Amino acid sequence: MKNNVLIFIILFILTLQSYAQNNFKWYDESIPFNERANLLVQAMTLEEKCSQFVSASPAIPRLDVPEYNWWNESLHGVARNGKATIFPQGIAMGATFNPELIKEVSTAISDEGRAKFQVSKSINNRGQYAGLTYWSPNVNIFRDPRWGRGQETYGEDPFLTSKIGIAYVEGLQGDHPKYLKTTACAKHYAVHSGPEELRHSFNANPSKLDLNETYLPAFEALVTQANVQGVMGAYNAVYGEPSTSSTFLLDDILKKQWGFNGYIVSDCGALGDILKGHKKAKTIEEAAALALIAGVNLNCGWVYNEIQSAVEKGLISESLLDERLKQLFLIRFKLGFFDKDESNPYNSIGSEVINSEENKELARKVAQQSIVLLKNDNNVLPLDKKIKSLYVTGPFSSSSNILIANYYGMSSNLVTVLEGVTEKVSLGTSLNYRQGVLPFQKNLNPLNWAPNVAKTIDATILVVGISNEIEGEEVDAIASEHKGDRKDLKLPQSQIDYIKEISEVKKGPLVLVIGTGSPVSLEDVEPYVDAIVLMWYPGEQGGNAVADILFGDVSPSGHLPITFPKNVDQLPAFDDYSMKGRTYKYMEKEPMYPFGFGLTYGQTEFSNACGNLKSISKKQDFSFSVDIKNTSKVNFEDVIQVYLVPEDTQGFLPKYSLKAFKRVELLAGETKNISFNISNEDFYQTNLEGEKAWIKGNYKLMIGNALPSKRSLKLGAAKPIEITIKLK
Repeated sequence: MKNNVLIFIILFILTLQSYAQNNFKWYDESIPFNERANLLVQAMTLEEKCSQFVSASPAIPRLDVPEYNWWNESLHGVARNGKATIFPQGIAMGATFNPELIKEVSTAISDEGRAKFQVSKSINNRGQYAGLTYWSPNVNIFRDPRWGRGQETYGEDPFLTSKIGIAYVEGLQGDHPKYLKTTACAKHYAVHSGPEELRHSFNANPSKLDLNETYLPAFEALVTQANVQGVMGAYNAVYGEPSTSSTFLLDDILKKQWGFNGYIVSDCGALGDILKGHKKAKTIEEAAALALIAGVNLNCGWVYNEIQSAVEKGLISESLLDERLKQLFLIRFKLGFFDKDESNPYNSIGSEVINSEENKELARKVAQQSIVLLKNDNNVLPLDKKIKSLYVTGPFSSSSNILIANYYGMSSNLVTVLEGVTEKVSLGTSLNYRQGVLPFQKNLNPLNWAPNVAKTIDATILVVGISNEIEGEEVDAIASEHKGDRKDLKLPQSQIDYIKEISEVKKGPLVLVIGTGSPVSLEDVEPYVDAIVLMWYPGEQGGNAVADILFGDVSPSGHLPITFPKNVDQLPAFDDYSMKGRTYKYMEKEPMYPFGFGLTYGQTEFSNACGNLKSISKKQDFSFSVDIKNTSKVNFEDVIQVYLVPEDTQGFLPKYSLKAFKRVELLAGETKNISFNISNEDFYQTNLEGEKAWIKGNYKLMIGNALPSKRSLKLGAAKPIEITIKLK
């Protein structure tokens, strides 16, 4: 009897599906998506329409519309949805200066996302984090190193952020002429970078120069060059208007100026800030109306639960409702949600790609290319794998938490630094390990032998840093006293003291490995160590990648995507959104480590820079070439960087502007001739009115492997070479 009932139910469901596909025109795959979306929206009642504007969109059984949850994350891997490859954090991706590699990463992420989506559907999991609309990447500018969420970004430079961001979006969304593989979402639009504590009520009032030179270019690039399908509005206000109800940001710039035709989603709870934080509305319905009119299609939060009431009160029209809803359903159509599974080739991606060996190797490669060598006195690195005795110590030496950053997935193969080193050294090496110090506080036990172990050891690897417990989003950084932000940039005092203790007694070189998502002030510890290796939050293969670098299987090639100040006193006020004195472009003070800096195990030399023009006029591109020589006996990769430097900043031009970069592999003793082309468009600069202008004058193009500054040279960067040009 039970079997008969089950057969009846299955036949009934199949009959319903067949009826839907035969009678609901939006299931007709021969009709263009745009028309199908129109047909579906027209078939809905007002109540059904209004149910679809929140991230947890319920099913509409009458129309055979399945439920869908829009909230999904993929910052550096499919996040919060179980097993997935954990790639290095966003800031580490920026440090690779390698867009092609990052596109490989996001392609792997979207592969895993597609496979996981199919598996989730098979167990009827259509909930949060199980979909394909990813709210990544974060292309805010890391303008102040105290910001806890800066780790999610690609650094402080709009040009670098744009290039990495475009690559990330392209890999997520795929290249099929009809279907989207997944969708990316550029966040948080706009002028958003802390403080976390003030984000729900803060008003950013940047100059038009800073708005268009610094805060908007990456968003524009993702819209106009990568066709990003989603944009997330920020919590804060800009020019007195909440970002999610700003017609200036969402309509004038995003849609009319840039031509954006995707969907706009609020940051979670941000529409409530229109009412509570910014006090721009008196009722929930008013807040909903302001956001919908400005252009927000989707609410992660609760305000759009009252959208039907706003329509009934005459605050918004049903025709506007239809327009916004159609944009949402177009995304779902493009993802293939209303087509047969076999029609969309992305549905054939199997579960074997999830955390595959290939993706683990890719995670390792990205970590390798992101690691920045900041110091290497007397070439103490690389270490010999056959070293007789080695000491691994420090609060994060055996920590898996330091690997994963925030917005992470799950992996059964988190390789700590201790594990990576253990696997790398000779079986005959006397390898010793003690944690030695607590991460964020003094040891409770006054008796501690750990520093003394270094007295008899040939080399010590000391792993320090911060973690997602200290820096991150306001609701997540549980060890932070500042809601995820940092008051200063120092390592915790317990770690500083431990570094000094070991330095006083060590027998062999002391190698400092730092895990962090943001700049760390190292002036208190740099003199006490022989080498400094910055590993960021390096993902699940971080320990292997660090060991690859420490023992010379791979030469370090990461470069800083953000300036490391000497201390917090070098920074303007955190809540000041003026770019004066900020980032490499406008900073007047000498930093600890400049933007673009990173050592290798060899040495790069530049010569014979030659351009095709002496002066450039409008509509002319500029091409040049330069010889790059590896003057050492080791193979390595380096990142060649090209900066535009004005003879006269005229009081508003950046001191330096990154205009091109290229990762180059050089064999021992090899010389390569590398060509660059800088488009005419890239010579236009932002004027005081916030407009792109052709600003005449004398300039230099400086070519090197770090910011072309005295500090970079002092730290060991190659001497840059220059080309003088005139904009006429």
